[in-house]
Amino acid sequence: MAGTIEALVPGGQANPGPPLGPELGPTPVDVQEVVSRINEETAAFDGMEVPVTVEYEDDGSFTIDVGVPPTAELIKDEAGFETGSGEPQTDFVADMSVEQVKKVAEQKSSDLLAYDTKNAAKEVGGTCASLGVTIEGEDARTFDDRVDAGEYDDVLEA
Repeated sequence: MAGTIEALVPGGQANPGPPLGPELGPTPVDVQEVVSRINEETAAFDGMEVPVTVEYEDDGSFTIDVGVPPTAELIKDEAGFETGSGEPQTDFVADMSVEQVKKVAEQKSSDLLAYDTKNAAKEVGGTCASLGVTIEGEDARTFDDRVDAGEYDDVLEA
């Protein structure tokens, strides 16, 4: 009856309640031990939603795989806001520098489709646009064009 459980948990703050408890309860693993290990391994992402995969065996042994938080969570943490805008095209909630966009792109690079930092930053810029976050004081919807024009080559190609 070995199996796999996938859940989004708050980094460093998982507990035996939902979403983990009800999933782990019927399994042969020690729920508190799993929760403790998840908290240890996600401590660096304090408070951010982190994807976690728990694979368990019939003997109660388990392994934990911690993914990278969603791009939106990384942006919120980097820019310092709680929720995105309800009107992202007109009501902006934060502004990020190109250096901050690059940092998020590098953190998320293993999960992105981009093959270099420049294109990874453009993917992050798309998420910024949907959250209502400006980049360098400009609408994030124009970030791709500015990157393609070479405006940020000094930062993104370094």
